[in-house]
Amino acid sequence: MDDCYVSALAIIKKLVDHGFTAYFAGGWVRDFLMGHPSDDIDIVTNAPTEVICQLFPKTIPVGINFGIVIVVENGLQYEVAMFRKEEGFKDGRRPDSVTSGRPDEDAKRRDFTVNGMFYDPLKEELYDFVGGQEDLKKEVIRAIGNAHERFQEDRLRMIRAVRYAARFRFAIDPDTIIAILSHAKELFPAVAMERIVQEFVKMQKFDGLQEGIVTLYRLQLLQVIFPSLDNVSESEIASRVKNFPLFPKKAPISAFLMELFPRASKEEKLELCIYLKLSRQEMDFMELLEKMKFTDKQDLYAWAYILAHPQAEVAKEVLIASQSDMQENVDQLSKRLEKAVERIQNNTPVVKAYHLIEKGIAAGKSLGKLLKEAEKIAINEDLDIPEEVLKRLFSNEVDPLKQQSLS
Repeated sequence: MDDCYVSALAIIKKLVDHGFTAYFAGGWVRDFLMGHPSDDIDIVTNAPTEVICQLFPKTIPVGINFGIVIVVENGLQYEVAMFRKEEGFKDGRRPDSVTSGRPDEDAKRRDFTVNGMFYDPLKEELYDFVGGQEDLKKEVIRAIGNAHERFQEDRLRMIRAVRYAARFRFAIDPDTIIAILSHAKELFPAVAMERIVQEFVKMQKFDGLQEGIVTLYRLQLLQVIFPSLDNVSESEIASRVKNFPLFPKKAPISAFLMELFPRASKEEKLELCIYLKLSRQEMDFMELLEKMKFTDKQDLYAWAYILAHPQAEVAKEVLIASQSDMQENVDQLSKRLEKAVERIQNNTPVVKAYHLIEKGIAAGKSLGKLLKEAEKIAINEDLDIPEEVLKRLFSNEVDPLKQQSLS
């Protein structure tokens, strides 16, 4: 047994020893029954939150109002929630009221049957009030109870249905599909964009993004997220995502999602990143890819700085996966500029400031411009001896010394 399981088991045992019922819940139970490893263990119990906080020395009250506490055991965090009933979802995200309930009531408020089961690790008994085990055998993602009600409670569940289907290569139950199609246009404003992007990230983590994108389109959710795709055919969407399996696992989600917009300009892609509320790092990666795509291969100075970027290797793999004809050029440039890239990464240019100061160049903007020009010469002419670069630098038609007065 791994540390994650052992620590979770210790929480269960303490709750049971104090007279409470406690089970593993949700995704861990599903993965356990499927034989998949999982370190994401949630716990449900009939112990009130205030008692949980008393029993365990370190807790984080993340959702007391919803009956949820994070228990920290051996440095690991576990969500411990009371069996509960939920009522009223006016905003399509959160319940208006939460009250304690029975295990079967708690199961029936959850999203999909395969996620609605409980497991007692002490007695090694499964509790399935929603038919989840049968749906696992049938390989079906089915909303618990009335699918329309489940999606009205939390609109994000529509995208989660697609994610689970793509991850496990399961079918989506017909009634669940009908409900998604009925409520697809209600995705916004109930669901925050950050939550949607996180679902894309999770799809990619389990190699389900390619299939998930196409399914989202088929269920009219992708067009709600990206209205500009409304008039694009399903076959074209499938074509745009066909190279996803070739992308490196380390590629950020922006690398994948921008493939949906092959004719978008750099500025339009930046606007998309802002719309998706992606991080600055995600935007930087997108810009790096754009530079790789459109920088002239003869511009060695620009390419040296592109290849010196911390994410250059990942970006190269993405570029080659999406545009295989670029591989030869990128490989040649990488080999040719290897020394220059190393200098840039280590901040060790061939010509340094003191070389120019010895030549009589005063510190200031002009010195900075000359340093840049010297590095261009070193890169373009593959020179790594300062004297040789300085000789070329000062052999220009316009004496650099005279350029100090220029802006």
